[in-house]
Amino acid sequence: MDLVDIYCTTCKEETEQEVLSESRDLITRCTVCGLTSRRPLPPEPEPVFVKTIVSREAESYVGKAELMKGEVVEVGDYIVAERDDGEGAGVEIMSLEVGDKRVQKATAEEIDTIWSRAIDEVIVRISVHDGKKTIPMYVACDGDDRFTIDEIVSIDRVRARIDHICLRNGIIQRRKGKYEIANRIKRIYAYRL
Repeated sequence: MDLVDIYCTTCKEETEQEVLSESRDLITRCTVCGLTSRRPLPPEPEPVFVKTIVSREAESYVGKAELMKGEVVEVGDYIVAERDDGEGAGVEIMSLEVGDKRVQKATAEEIDTIWSRAIDEVIVRISVHDGKKTIPMYVACDGDDRFTIDEIVSIDRVRARIDHICLRNGIIQRRKGKYEIANRIKRIYAYRL
């Protein structure tokens, strides 16, 4: 049962109303007085296609994001950006360009360009220290894969225990058992076993 807040002509105020039908018209029943009323369906919001620059490690491409007119997005939001060939990618908004300024938040129709980074597939950088030297390693994984402090990982036949994780926002996680998802990780530091 869907409920909406709509003005009731009997109660003379906005009340919670049960949606009975949404075919050609919106048919509702007031939960206070029981009045059933018919009103036109509200118009569907118009889609707005915004140019989106998607960065995936060393390469970038131009795509587009479909937002709704009046929709407010901000830096840090997750959206889907599509290439012209229809291939989509989950992205995190890194910056919004409105005119010649960079802003933290804007409505869809104000935005000229969304600058983003792909988070569906990421490369996680891992520095493995073996007591004498540090070996840089790279793991391709899904953006929502988890890495846990004190977890043992195997990369290219090298086993290592995760010591700490540096995040993109500058925070360093060191607490045993604490995990982070791959798309938030800047670098993992581990000791070779």
